[in-house]
Amino acid sequence: MESKQVDVAIVGGGIIGSSIAYYLAKEKKKVAILEAQQIGRKSTSAAAGMLGAHSEYKEFQHLYPFARSSQLLYKELYEEIKELTNIDFEKKNGGLLKLAYSEKEKQELESILSLASVEWLDCKEVREKVPQLAVDIVGAAYLKEDVHITPLVACNGLSKGAQLYGAEIYEYTRVLRVEKTGIEYLVKTSQGTFIAKNVVIASGVWSNYFFQQLGLSHEIIPVKGECVAAINEGTPLHYSIFHDQFYIVPRNNNELIIGATKKWNDWSEEPTLDGLEEVIQKAKRMVPEIGKMKWKRAWAGLRPQSYDGYPFIGEHPELKGIYFATGHQRNGILLAPATGKMIRDFIIGSPVEKEWLDAFKVDRNMFAYGGGK
Repeated sequence: MESKQVDVAIVGGGIIGSSIAYYLAKEKKKVAILEAQQIGRKSTSAAAGMLGAHSEYKEFQHLYPFARSSQLLYKELYEEIKELTNIDFEKKNGGLLKLAYSEKEKQELESILSLASVEWLDCKEVREKVPQLAVDIVGAAYLKEDVHITPLVACNGLSKGAQLYGAEIYEYTRVLRVEKTGIEYLVKTSQGTFIAKNVVIASGVWSNYFFQQLGLSHEIIPVKGECVAAINEGTPLHYSIFHDQFYIVPRNNNELIIGATKKWNDWSEEPTLDGLEEVIQKAKRMVPEIGKMKWKRAWAGLRPQSYDGYPFIGEHPELKGIYFATGHQRNGILLAPATGKMIRDFIIGSPVEKEWLDAFKVDRNMFAYGGGK
């Protein structure tokens, strides 16, 4: 293949890279997504798809407006992408129930309960919504706006939308090296060379290679999450159920997504029996009848974790035109639209909210936002 000239080469075709491509292509930028495998088939496809701006408030409260803005962008994107591509994100609107099994756990939910769109339901009220719930709960925070989507479908919708606006997608195209040449970059891949004015690294845990190659000492740590899918042939579940980092998420086809473990610095992409047993036991504590449901499948995904729990969204401190959009940990699906718009704004020269600029910049102060989570 001859060298191909583009405005922006995006390394990584998960939901973050696809969102960036969509927003840039809408601005008539010549965009190429370079994906080592298939669009959305790594961490994106492993995710449950909760848009949990409120459920993440305790850990993410400094930047709740960013998470909330991204959650609200999905309302626009859902209609926009459906009209443009005929792809439906499979949004399920029931919201999320964050369970408490003791008064202490209820007190730990107080920061979330302070939010306007969140309400407390006692045991009777919450079991009226979900009769299958365990009887020993005290109650739940009802996060009515924390809906969920099917991540791979949303990713395919965004990448297809980007294509319809002129972006080009190159699957099975592994990026080997990024080299500066004058004011542009040579992006050397397994399928040939691209010449790009701007390069965006959006390859999740696999971004480490590019940090090192581009002279940065940053590290993304994989946090492995193991999940199970079961078929619910009984009473439909209309809400996502959440407790202690474990969840049960209903899809539109009677499938329940049950997850997830949290194994630090584990690069294995296969689930283990111990991990799956832990997930199933946690789920049975929430909804006891899950133990009687039919098994469908199991899998694992690698969440990309930065040193302080916040993503890197910004320009290389020394190389103009190199951008990073990685390290979103378990919030990649939620934060994809806001990340896409933020990278777009960097590249087209639009203003970016200063708080977000400082919080996500690549060379930020490690302790500025309570780092070390």
